[in-house]
Amino acid sequence: MRRDLRTLALFVRIYCDGNHRDRERAKHRSPAVDSGVYGDSAAMLCADCSQHLSYGEARRVFCALDPKPFCAHCEVHCFKAEERAWNRQMMRYAGPRSLTRGFARQAARHFAGSVRTRIRRLRNRT
Repeated sequence: MRRDLRTLALFVRIYCDGNHRDRERAKHRSPAVDSGVYGDSAAMLCADCSQHLSYGEARRVFCALDPKPFCAHCEVHCFKAEERAWNRQMMRYAGPRSLTRGFARQAARHFAGSVRTRIRRLRNRT
């Protein structure tokens, strides 16, 4: 789960850097930050992106599924519709950019996990 939360925070940071440059930023504060999930490097985010990240952290922590699938592949959809839409938009923006910003390993790991989830779903249908 730590890796999942770190990837989410990384993508939110890339999205915020690219879309909210003119907004005031502060260090992201949340129970995940306080428990050391991100180490010493909490993201500097605008208030909106920080709120979205906090919501995503809370939903992921309380996910009842094991192993936890990526939210895009989940059949439960515990995120509110507007949060799901925001996450989709953020991932579409940040995913490709993560490759060119020195995070190719994390992006590749995330992509591989997504492919594994799809393969598992296809196998379980038969």
